[in-house]
Formats: sequence, structure tokens, C-alpha cells
Amino acid sequence: MIEMQNSAPPNFIRKIIDDDLDQGRCREGIHTRFPPEPNGYLHIGHAKAICLNFGIAAEYEGKCNLRFDDTNPEKEEMKYVESIREDIRWLGFDWEDRLFYASDYFDRLFQYAVDLINQGKAYVDSLSAEQIRQYRGALTEPGKDSPYRNRSIEANLDLFHKMKAGEFDEGAHVLRAKIDMGAANLNMRDPVIYRIRRAAHYRTGAKWCIYPMYDFTQCLSDAVEHVTHSLCSLEFEDHRPLYDWFIDNLDTPSRPRQYEFARLNLEYTVLSKRKLIELVEDKRVDGWDDPRMPTISGLRRRGFTPESIRDFCERIGLTKSDTYIDMGVLEHVIRDELGAVAPRRMAVLRPLKVVIDNYPDAEEELLDAANHPQDPTMGTRQIPFSKVIYIEKDDFMEDAPKKFFRLSPGREVRLRYAYFITCNEVIKDEKTGEALELRCSYDPATRGGKAPDGRKVKGTIHWVSARHAVPAAVRLYDRLFSVANPERADADWKSYINPDSMEILTRCFVEPGLAKASPGARFQFERLGYFCADEKDWRPDKPVFNRIVTLRDTWEKIRKKQPAKSGEQT
Repeated sequence: MIEMQNSAPPNFIRKIIDDDLDQGRCREGIHTRFPPEPNGYLHIGHAKAICLNFGIAAEYEGKCNLRFDDTNPEKEEMKYVESIREDIRWLGFDWEDRLFYASDYFDRLFQYAVDLINQGKAYVDSLSAEQIRQYRGALTEPGKDSPYRNRSIEANLDLFHKMKAGEFDEGAHVLRAKIDMGAANLNMRDPVIYRIRRAAHYRTGAKWCIYPMYDFTQCLSDAVEHVTHSLCSLEFEDHRPLYDWFIDNLDTPSRPRQYEFARLNLEYTVLSKRKLIELVEDKRVDGWDDPRMPTISGLRRRGFTPESIRDFCERIGLTKSDTYIDMGVLEHVIRDELGAVAPRRMAVLRPLKVVIDNYPDAEEELLDAANHPQDPTMGTRQIPFSKVIYIEKDDFMEDAPKKFFRLSPGREVRLRYAYFITCNEVIKDEKTGEALELRCSYDPATRGGKAPDGRKVKGTIHWVSARHAVPAAVRLYDRLFSVANPERADADWKSYINPDSMEILTRCFVEPGLAKASPGARFQFERLGYFCADEKDWRPDKPVFNRIVTLRDTWEKIRKKQPAKSGEQT
């Protein structure tokens, strides 16, 4: 489990907890919980809630529960439970022996509902769902009482037990709390707390055909588990009076309090679980772990580290108002981390053949290369060099402008860790004029990239030996959407999916040592960016690498040069 630093920056949640401790309101210690619904995969927004709940508990030497809010049998599956547990562990957190399910409490929740009926504070309503919506009123007008609101306690108990016994069809009845149909807060206008659902539950099977609603379940589950601080996103702020009403009107073993914080909104993606499901089901992405997805499994496969996700969540902090975070912040965090620890390697993504005419045909040699130019403790490796090499196509230009410091006819450049070479001839495709091969010469005295006569070259390029290079596939990922806030745009949000969010390069070459990389290993491909050996499709004979992030943030430069599309929100 992650040990939180005592130097964590202050925020309003920490102040609330400090005040509660000072006033003696938490004599048994701080107790939080993370309560996901197992109907999809966790995303970066959930990571913020995970880091907050588990982090706060660790910081105050308290406890944090993992509790699955599994009250909707039609959408929940064990595979989601397993993926959520895996994601939380990967982030570095541990619920120890405190794994719970709302379904653990179905019997107890049913009894709480019976207690409300016995107090005259709940009733069985036989209005249809549409009628309930009509009777509820609006923000500017009060609701009106259901004609079934004044059923006797005996009648309500009889109907509720018959609902449980499966004697009614879905929609025939619901159980509602009897609060105030004239309340300014719509959540207090006799909310539904139980409904009939004739669906088997992934844990309880066919035992139940009535299921409690979220607002009823969460607060009472918190109370049963002795949670002290129920931390949730800002959308539940208007639900807090209802949370308190259930706790105040039932005999619960503890008295939890709810506090809200702003959810994480990240630009150039969507974090609505419904929309993420659409992307997966419509095959706009390649599953929940597609590296373009904002899911934790997608970020993990992309190459993000748990440390970078935790650091990101700490940096953005906690607020009481919704804001959008620039994707560049997340990219900056992983770039910072990998810049210090990622071993350097050479790879050529768009190869151009170079033949060094004055290098002996059969000769080859091993050259020393630093694993990290700023960290000598990471040591060196040896890379092979031979007569034929590959360089990047972008590192050659036939009619080069004055400030192009890479290879062009008659110009000398340095091959990283190797020699100075000069381009003497360009062999072109006769039809297209495209450069197919360069004929160059090298200076044997410049081994290691230094000239004994002190002459300087302005350009240094990377390369791989053609004889020793390992063929590889590389996936270049970019932002999933072409506008900052696709959900706020003036057209269908899916119309803003970035058509260039993934480019697959199948004819790449990497230095031979990369064939032995472990799936998930991260590297800096010199001059190209940070890359990860794909965990899912890795094969030593055909390595697959995912680009995690570029060496610097080029997106803003590109975007500022392009006119904004209609509906783009920034």
C-alpha cells in the first residue's frame, strides 16, 4: 500500500477532517470508502476518487473500504469487479480485508425499508414511472401527492412483502420515502427507494426481484461500515439532504457525513461511462484497454505508470467547482517521470536506407552507447554498426533550407554514438522522385561521434544497423478527439473523434536489444518520444511498441496553426 507523505498540500477535505479530529468527532479514526458500480471499467476520473479516498485514509492512519455498488442487476458483471480490483491494486492501493458489496446488505436494507414503513415514512406507490415524473413537479412548481401516499402502514407492509415475493410485474409498484412533495430540492420529493427488477443478480442470483436505489443504499452502507467521511463528486451535493434524512430517520450503527468535491474533467476525451461504453460497443476504439481511452486499463497499456497517475491527481488538487484540465498536464507528468528514468534506445520509424560506400562490406563493430545521457549510473550498452544503416526519412532533405541541420547532399552530420557521414548521392524512384537510398561516406577518425581535428557539425541523427535491426510495429497515439470539450460542442460528440488518433507503422526497425524487452517496459526512443512495449500484442520476433507521449508538447503548436472547427469549445 502507498504510504502518503505528510507534506501533502492542504485542501478543504483535509481541513474538514482536521476540524473533526480537533472536535473529537472521529474517536475511532478516519474511515473512507470507494464505491464503484461494476458496470464498466474505471477511468482517470475514478483514479482521482481512488487516490483521494485511499490516500486520505493512509495519511490519517485510517481505513478505506472498497465497496461495489451492485444494485442494478441488468448492467453489472463479475468481469467489471475483477477489472476494478486490478486497477486499484495497480495504482498502488490496498483495501486489505475490507472488500464489501452493496448486495451484502440486501437483507439489512430491506429491513431498513420496513422500518421506514412502520414509522409511516415510506409507502408503496402504484403510479407508473411517467406519472411519478409528472407528479414530481419542476424546479419552479411544487410536486403533488400521489393518490397512494396515504395508504395504511398495514397495506404498505403487505404490498412491500408481496413485491419481494415476486407477485407483481416490473413497474407495477415502487416503494417511496414519504418526505415532502413541496420541497425546493427535487430529491426530497418522495424519492423512490425500491423498484421491481426481474433480473438475476451476478452474486445473489434469483433470490431478489426488488432492488434498492443508489441514494438509499449508499448512506446506509456507509453507516453499516462505520464510514466517517463519505467523499463523492459534486453532482451528489443536492442529494446530501436525502443522505442525511435516511441516516437521521433510521437506527444505524454509525453517523457518516457526506462531503463533495469537483469531479475530474479532462480535455480531448469523454469521461461519461455511457459514452465510453458507446465507443467500445460501436467499435470506435479497440476495447476498454485501447491506449487512446481514458480508462485506467487504457492508460496502463499506453505506458503510463501508477506513479504518474497518482502525481497527476495530486497536482490538480481538490476544488468545489468543476473545471477542465488540459490533457497536456497529464502528458507533462509522465514526460517528467520518464525523462529521468527511461532507458534510451534507438529506433527508426520511417526508414530510409543509407549505404556507406567506404565502409568495408563484411565489417561490423560494436559501439558504446549511454543508457541515459544524464545518469551515468544507468551504464552503457553496445550497439552494432555496419555498412548499411537506416535513418529517418525526415532526417534527409534534398533541397534543404539554410537552417536544416540534418542530412542533405554534400552536408556532413553525426551519427549518434558512431561516425560523421557525408551524403554524396541520392538514388530516387524514377516515377515519383522519392529518395529510396542514400550513398554516403564516413570519416573513420570520428568514431564515437567526435572529430580529432576539432571540426563541428550541427546535426546529430539516430540510426540502426540494417544487418542487425529488428523489424517492429509502432503505434503512434494522439488525442481521441479533435476538440477540447466534445460533449459541449454543437454537433454529435462522436463527430469530433480525431481520425488521426492512431497511426500504425508496420515497417519500423529497432536496435537488437529491444527484442528482449519485457512487455510493459518503457523507453525513450531517441529524438522520437517515449514508448512502451505493448502488453497485449508483444512478440519477440515482431515487437509492438506504443507511443506514450512525444518528447515535448507539440499538440498546442499544431492546433494553434489550424482554424477552430465549428462548435469547438476551448
